[in-house]
Amino acid sequence: MSLPLEYLMDSGSTTGPTLVLLHGRGSDERDLLPLGRMLSPDATVVAPRGPFPAAPWGYGPGWAWYRFIAGTTPEPASFEAGQERLAEFLRDLPTAIDRPDAPLVVGGFSQGGTSALAWALRHPAKDSGVVVFSGFVADHPSVRVVPETVAGRAIWWGHGTADPAIPFANAEAGWSALGAAGAALETHAYQGMGHTISREAAESAAEFIRKLETSGGDG
Repeated sequence: MSLPLEYLMDSGSTTGPTLVLLHGRGSDERDLLPLGRMLSPDATVVAPRGPFPAAPWGYGPGWAWYRFIAGTTPEPASFEAGQERLAEFLRDLPTAIDRPDAPLVVGGFSQGGTSALAWALRHPAKDSGVVVFSGFVADHPSVRVVPETVAGRAIWWGHGTADPAIPFANAEAGWSALGAAGAALETHAYQGMGHTISREAAESAAEFIRKLETSGGDG
C-alpha cells in the first residue's frame, strides 16, 4: 500500500505498540528515529517526513508540517493540508505495516509535537497516547480543546522553561486548556532547558509509554 508521506521504520516486537514520531521544522524523518527506541524497546517506530519543503519558508534544508506565522498561530491553509496528509498516513499505516491491532502512540518535537497534538484533538479515540516535546496547541479552527475531544485522553507534554523558540508560556497555556477539558495530562517543566529533548525528558516519556503498554493501550 502506498502512503502519502515518506517514512522510515524500525520494527519492534509483535506485541509492542506502533510509535509514530514527527520531526521538527527544517528536519527530516531521520531525526527522531533513534529516539523511538529509547522511548520503547518493544515498539515499531515509524518516523514520517513532513509534506512541505522547509527551504522556501526559511526553515533550512529539511521538511515542515506547516508554515508558521507567529505565537501559536499556523498559516491556515498549509496547516490544514499538513493535517490532512498526516491523518491519511495514520489511517492507512496500520494496514501498510501489517500491524492493524497494535496500540498507536503519536508524538513529536516542536512543530512535530504541535502537529501530533493537533491530529489527536481532531481525531478523538484514534490513539492510545500522545507525546509532545516542546510544542503548543495550534490556534486553528479545527483544533478544539473541549471535553468531547479531550476528556480522558492520555497526553504527556514536556517543555523547557528556557525555550527560546516556543516560549514556556505557550506550554502553560496548553496545559491549562487541556486540563480544564479533562485530559489525562502529564506535564513536565524542565528548568533551564532550551528547545531540545533532554535525557530526563526522554526517560519520563518512556515511562509514560510503558504505563500505556501495561494498561493495554487504553488512554
